[in-house]
Amino acid sequence: MIRSLINVFKIPELRRKILFTLLIIAVFRVGSYVPIPGTNSGYLAQLAATESATEGGGEGGFRDYLNFIARITGGSFQPFLFALGIMPYISASIILQLLTQAIPSLERLAKEGETGRRKINEYTRYLTVLLCFVQASFIADTKSFGEGGWRGTDSWFMYYLVCVFAMTAGTVFLMWLGELVDEFGIGNGISLIIMAGIVDRLPGVVAYLRDNAKMEFLSFQAAEKIGIETVLLIIAMFVAVIIGVILITQAQRRIPIQQAKHTRGRRIYGGQRQYLPLRVNQAGVIPVIFASSLLYIPMYLFQALDKWLAGTAFSDAARESYEFFSYGSPTQLLVYVAMIYLFCYFWTAIQFQPREMADNLRDWGSFIPGMRPGRRTAEYLERVMNRITYVGAGFLAVVAIIPMVISRVTGVSMLMTGFLGGTGLLIIVSVALDVVQRVESHLIMRHYEGFLAEGRVHGRRG
Repeated sequence: MIRSLINVFKIPELRRKILFTLLIIAVFRVGSYVPIPGTNSGYLAQLAATESATEGGGEGGFRDYLNFIARITGGSFQPFLFALGIMPYISASIILQLLTQAIPSLERLAKEGETGRRKINEYTRYLTVLLCFVQASFIADTKSFGEGGWRGTDSWFMYYLVCVFAMTAGTVFLMWLGELVDEFGIGNGISLIIMAGIVDRLPGVVAYLRDNAKMEFLSFQAAEKIGIETVLLIIAMFVAVIIGVILITQAQRRIPIQQAKHTRGRRIYGGQRQYLPLRVNQAGVIPVIFASSLLYIPMYLFQALDKWLAGTAFSDAARESYEFFSYGSPTQLLVYVAMIYLFCYFWTAIQFQPREMADNLRDWGSFIPGMRPGRRTAEYLERVMNRITYVGAGFLAVVAIIPMVISRVTGVSMLMTGFLGGTGLLIIVSVALDVVQRVESHLIMRHYEGFLAEGRVHGRRG
């Protein structure tokens, strides 16, 4: 491992990419603590003193859910420039990919190569700005950093407008940083920004464990203290999630492909047996992030209705509806799991085109043994992908709800369980695997030894 790390910095191009990526991450972390202009300095000091105590307390409130979204998107939902994180850009990318399949003109544009890709990226940026204005308006309207956050000499409405425009500018700046990493750095820029925002929670987890851990056996929910049995349970969850993420992320269903033989002159070519790898987790972490962001909408709407209808006959109905979708409730968990499955299949259907793949195999003179080329091959590939997607979606759902279940059982804050065993850990491991594979590709291409003896990071294959 040490030799491989030394080899990484022996390659000038790879060294420049890594240093540039680290510089961009440093800029992102510094900018995460730049307050929105007009924010009261006293309010920021009070926020810093109370943030660790209020974040992820497991009360099932709207603020807890905002903190959960912030943990998996790299944002903060506090009066800082990068409060929205990179989530609007991710949402815009997903929406544009969906529209590409639904609108013929966008589909033709996507098939025009580099020119079409640049045009779609331009549309994605415009849609990102629009989503930023919408999301920033919702978040600022919750007044989580409105009343008391603005300077007393300024109008609250003016501060509200400044918040909306500042958060929009912060997300656009993050989008630009991510594109710089894609072009000049190593790894996926957007994913690295999200991972850096999640890892930033590590000091808070350490501080929470230091203040609440007690090295003796206690019953769960024991006076807000963490006993040995709780620590062991969280460690087991942490290790299990890491192992599961590595296996599922790298897992493949290998479809045997037989190449047809053909004769040229006196020689016979082809006939080799190869494999078509199908990833078990084809959708990655996109379904979890997208489902989490959509669950925010009914919570916000019902909370707003509860305030607007206060004192009327409909107030109780709005409050019950809000509790119905409250963070950590059984109903919210069921809806969360259902949405993860839905988006897994939906995203896989967009990314994986069995009919196009079957046509390409036929054009290349290859076929799946026992399957006729064309429609039968496409049906077989679709059937196999549906089965393995069910497994991948189930794994994502389990990883997503484990922190909530463990937090309710043990009484430990979601600040800790969400970092050590949930979606945040899934994103960290997935991004780390992607970076390691890219670095290994550079090393092997230049005849250096990779991080493993075989020179590749392997997962489980079926």
